[in-house]
Amino acid sequence: MKHSFIDEYSHLNSFIHKLDPRTKLVAILAFILAVVLTPVGNWHIFTAYLCVLIIMLALSKLPALYVLRRSLVIIPFVLLVAVFIPFFKQGQVAVSYDIWIWQISITYDGLLILANVLTKSWLCIVALVLLSSTTKINDLLKGLRQLGTPQVLILIVSFMYRYIFVLADEVMRLKQARDSRNFGGSWLHHMKTVGHILGTLFIRSYERAERIYAAMLARGFDGQVRNLRNLKFGKADLYFGTAFSLILISSYIVWL
Repeated sequence: MKHSFIDEYSHLNSFIHKLDPRTKLVAILAFILAVVLTPVGNWHIFTAYLCVLIIMLALSKLPALYVLRRSLVIIPFVLLVAVFIPFFKQGQVAVSYDIWIWQISITYDGLLILANVLTKSWLCIVALVLLSSTTKINDLLKGLRQLGTPQVLILIVSFMYRYIFVLADEVMRLKQARDSRNFGGSWLHHMKTVGHILGTLFIRSYERAERIYAAMLARGFDGQVRNLRNLKFGKADLYFGTAFSLILISSYIVWL
């Protein structure tokens, strides 16, 4: 079955692709930290951050529509968490509704905070999409390990990325088997069938994990994820890191 890998465009030949994974990791982490620490309502600084991302997107040669489509996935999840902020934040009332015995009000300060949360989340996700799309997953994990990330986290991410597609195939096969048996009936019957599918998927996943673990032990697995590529910090990484840091600092100072 066809899957969309997060490093789908990591084979492209661009300036950003050639950078050391550690350089990109530190740069994106610094960018996310700068975005998160930016005070509420500083839209000119957010505009400067967006310009930085656009420049990186142009240098990476990634399809703009692909990055936009991937980044917008986060919006529903952010809204699910932050949608109630305008109702509980104190301040000048923008809109007020009377529902039976309750009065529900939306404040301007709450709407401002909601807009800031959405903007910051989207900018951070675009940066992460740029990172994951320009770096092979194995190189990214090796860069994380050399930057001091705990080995257990490296293993969790590695196995999750490797086998999430296997589980997706398993779900599609179960769904196809369900549909081939003329899946219908009431919503209660639907819920019961979905519950059976989830239970079957859990059991199969557990059994598969046991078989994989036994096979890895039989092949001498010692808890280390090895990569034949040697990471090298070159002049391009130094120039990029320096320029990126200066742009972030100047964007914050000048616009502030």
